[in-house]
Amino acid sequence: MRILFVGDVVGRSGRDAIDKHLASLRQNLRADVVIVNGENSSHGIGISSDICKGFYASGTDCITLGNHAWDNKEILTYIDRDPRLIRPINYPKALPGKGHYLHSLNDGRKILVINAMARLFMDPLDDPFDMTMSLVKAHPLGSAVQAIFVDFHGEASSEKMAFGHYLDGYVSAIVGTHTHIPTADNHVLNGGTAFMSDAGMTGDYDSVIGMKKDVPIQRFVKKISMDRLSPSEGEATLCGCLIETDDKNGRALKIGRVRIGPRLQSEMPDF
Repeated sequence: MRILFVGDVVGRSGRDAIDKHLASLRQNLRADVVIVNGENSSHGIGISSDICKGFYASGTDCITLGNHAWDNKEILTYIDRDPRLIRPINYPKALPGKGHYLHSLNDGRKILVINAMARLFMDPLDDPFDMTMSLVKAHPLGSAVQAIFVDFHGEASSEKMAFGHYLDGYVSAIVGTHTHIPTADNHVLNGGTAFMSDAGMTGDYDSVIGMKKDVPIQRFVKKISMDRLSPSEGEATLCGCLIETDDKNGRALKIGRVRIGPRLQSEMPDF
C-alpha cells in the first residue's frame, strides 16, 4: 500500500496548495490512500466543514487534527457526522468525534488511521502510548488490516521518537505533526515501522511557522503583543511524506519526503 501524508495545512495559502497539487500528487505518486492534517487550515486555527469537503474533493481520504481541533466551534457538531475527520484519540471521552478511522480501499484492503497527541509541552491529556497500543492490538497488522498509520501531534522530538520505538512493529507508520518544520529523519525502524519526527507544514514558509512575521517577532522581543496571529499569505510549500508498505504483514518498506513549493527545496521520493 502506498500512503501519502500531507503535514499541517495552514490558512488560505495552504488550502490553495492542496487545491493545486494534491490530485496530481496522488496520481503521480500512485498513492492508494491520502491523509491530510487540517487542524490549522481555517485562518490558521481549526477547520470547517466546507474546508473538509474541499479536501475530499481534492482527493483526501482522511483528515487528522490536533490541539486546535475545537477552535472552530462548528466542528463540535460536525465531527460526529463525518467519520473521515478524526481528532486525537486521547482527548476526553466526553468530546465528540473519534480518534481513528478504518478506511477500505476499492480492492478490499483496509488501513486504520489513528490521530494521537503528545503531552510534553502540550495539554495534559490521557496517555497516548497506552491508548494507541490498545487500539492497534484490537486491529492486528497484516490480518485485520493491511496497514496502520498514526499522526502523532506533538512538540518534543524526544517524545515522538519514544512513541515510534514503543509502537515499532505494531503499526506501519508514525509521522509527527505540530511543529510545522519538516525533519530529515525519515527512516524505517528495526521492527518495520516507518518514522518521521515531523512532516512539516503546508503553508507559506516566509513566515514564523505559517504566521505573518511581525506579531510573533514582537512577542519574542517585547514579551507583549496587542495583535492576533494571522496566517501568512504568500505561496505555500506543500510538505509531507510517502510510505510504501507490504500488504502481507503491514510493515513499511520505504518512506520518502514530499516537498513542492517556492521556499524549500523541492523533493520527491525515488520509489
